[in-house]
Amino acid sequence: MTEKPVGLALMNGLLQWSPLLLVAFGLLAGIVVLLLWRVVGAGRRERRLLARIGEVLDRSALDQHRELLRDLHAGLERQTDRIGEHARADRELLQSGLAAASMQLSHSIEGLTRGVEGQLRTLSGQVNNRLDEGLRKTNDTFTNVMTRLATIDEAQKRIDGLSASVMSLQELLGDKRSRGAFGEVQLEALVRNALPPDAFVFQANLPNGLRADCLLELPPPTGRVAIDAKFPLENYRRMLDASLPQSDRKSALAAFRADVRRHVDAIADKYILPGVTADGAVMFLPAEAVFAELHASHSEIVAHAQSRRVWIVSPTTLMAVLNTARAVLKDVETRRHIHVIQDELGRLAQDFQRFDARMGALARHIEQAGKDVEEVHISSRKISARFQRIEAARPEGVEGEGGVPPKASALPEQ
Repeated sequence: MTEKPVGLALMNGLLQWSPLLLVAFGLLAGIVVLLLWRVVGAGRRERRLLARIGEVLDRSALDQHRELLRDLHAGLERQTDRIGEHARADRELLQSGLAAASMQLSHSIEGLTRGVEGQLRTLSGQVNNRLDEGLRKTNDTFTNVMTRLATIDEAQKRIDGLSASVMSLQELLGDKRSRGAFGEVQLEALVRNALPPDAFVFQANLPNGLRADCLLELPPPTGRVAIDAKFPLENYRRMLDASLPQSDRKSALAAFRADVRRHVDAIADKYILPGVTADGAVMFLPAEAVFAELHASHSEIVAHAQSRRVWIVSPTTLMAVLNTARAVLKDVETRRHIHVIQDELGRLAQDFQRFDARMGALARHIEQAGKDVEEVHISSRKISARFQRIEAARPEGVEGEGGVPPKASALPEQ
């Protein structure tokens, strides 16, 4: 047995009860219409009643409304008068306040104007001072610049002169004789500045008929030391010239070594004379660069010179040699006058002994004078005490006030 759908059952129930529902709805609609008709009629009656009441009220209250309006008009006029008076008072108060505010604002503006003018004057003075200071500094700077420009111009002139001198020096050093003369002049200047005049001789003649550029007169056992100036510059320049081929530079290097060795041998043979000069001689190179090149890259040449008892020096090392020679001369001179120094020291010792004796006597006199001064001071104090007693009219032995004898002097009798 299958169940029927619920919706189908509900529709069947409604179809069975539909006539009754229609009758109920009709009755309900009629009741509603009746109620509405009664409400509408009651509203109409109420409006008619209100209209009649309004007419009655309008007739009876019209006079009251008119009186009320008159009172209201009079009150409004009085209120208007009061408002006008208050408005006039407020306007006068506002005008007086505006006048006071205007006056205060004027004073404030005047004070502000004066302050601004004072600040502007102060600022103008500061600006003027700064402008003056800036102008002064600018003038000083300009003056310094002009001075420095003048200095630069002077330096430029000196540089130009130095360039001309360098060119002249290059031309001078390009000739062998000129180089030799330059070396001799430099040697003479160094020796004259370092040694006393009796310690050297320039262009000194030797027993073998040769002439040394300089001969130092040193005390034994050193003796006479010959100095000869040599300046092997041509091959030195060529071996350092990077523009030349490598083969030419090597040839110049070999020639430079040969030149220096030849100079060393010539000095050893000419200026080392047994019994006449010292057992060594000095070869002076006027160029520090040549000297540095020899000792840095050609030690065999230096060793050969030392084996021949020839000492190679530059201007700097020659100054060291000359200073050593000057110290030796000074020591010899001191030794030569040692007896004079001893005699003077003896006399100085005697003078000091006499000074010591006289100083002792003076000390004793000063000590005795001190004692005498102390004794005189004691006597002076005693005399002063006696004068005080005399002024007080109290001789010795008389009692003072209160039966107390006067205080005796604590000073002993002298």
